[in-house]
Amino acid sequence: MKRAAHEVTEPRDAEARRRIPPVICYPVDTLPRPDLAAYQAARDGWEKVDEVVVPPREARSFHVPAGSFFRIVSIDGPQVGDLNLWSADDINERFFSGKTRALHGTHVSTGDQLWSCLPYLRPMATITHDTLDWYGFDAFGGSVHDVIGTRCDPYTHKLLSGAEYHHCCHSNLTRALSERLGKPKQEVEPAVHDVLNVFMCTGFTRDTGQYFMKASPVRPGDYLEFFVEIDLLGALSACPGGDCSAEHSSDVAVCHPLLVEVYRPKAPPAGWTSPPRNGYSRRHED
Repeated sequence: MKRAAHEVTEPRDAEARRRIPPVICYPVDTLPRPDLAAYQAARDGWEKVDEVVVPPREARSFHVPAGSFFRIVSIDGPQVGDLNLWSADDINERFFSGKTRALHGTHVSTGDQLWSCLPYLRPMATITHDTLDWYGFDAFGGSVHDVIGTRCDPYTHKLLSGAEYHHCCHSNLTRALSERLGKPKQEVEPAVHDVLNVFMCTGFTRDTGQYFMKASPVRPGDYLEFFVEIDLLGALSACPGGDCSAEHSSDVAVCHPLLVEVYRPKAPPAGWTSPPRNGYSRRHED
């Protein structure tokens, strides 16, 4: 928590310091941008080749080849999902929420890309359609599809409540990855990582800077759609907080399933090639 104001003395130029304008950390003018028109044109005549239903308070894994699309769909009621992505060829390459946040902002939508971790640092997927794009930022500073929350986990739950709860999104994703790879849960757990909070409405309080959540605006039929840049293994948890209007990591919240749909286009987008791994030499010289 921040220190109380009476514990420190403001300098005389405090207001002048507060008025110093901010500087964007990562200007993205030179960032290669996806050709959204070509991506969206590739949807014409596509074929749905797979679908996975994610039960409430559980997670399921799925595979999407490069050059394909997938959607996360709300089907029965308002429900938040926690998404993990890995390279299907090497799970050491995984979604990097921090760098995605630095490049695109705290919440993502159409045209933004999900980036992989160092030393790979390349686009894993591009958001091609978002039916909640209308929400924008509300009066509380909240928006949907955040890359600021980490995922509900049993360790924090134990820390704060003293109890064990095994349907936190971290545990759900661990079980799903374990089942997919046929390896023990304790072995695959380190590969579970910070998530894209799909459909979750979040922000930071302006007075204390604390992470908040509020009722998701998602309704049945809403979806978040991605074009897949590299062969992906994904896992999605239907969060035990339901729409996260009151609490998460709970057996009390009303929860609903989510649907993952995979689509194969007739042809890849015009001019598209799967991105290579980042070209930095990795010499780290003095």
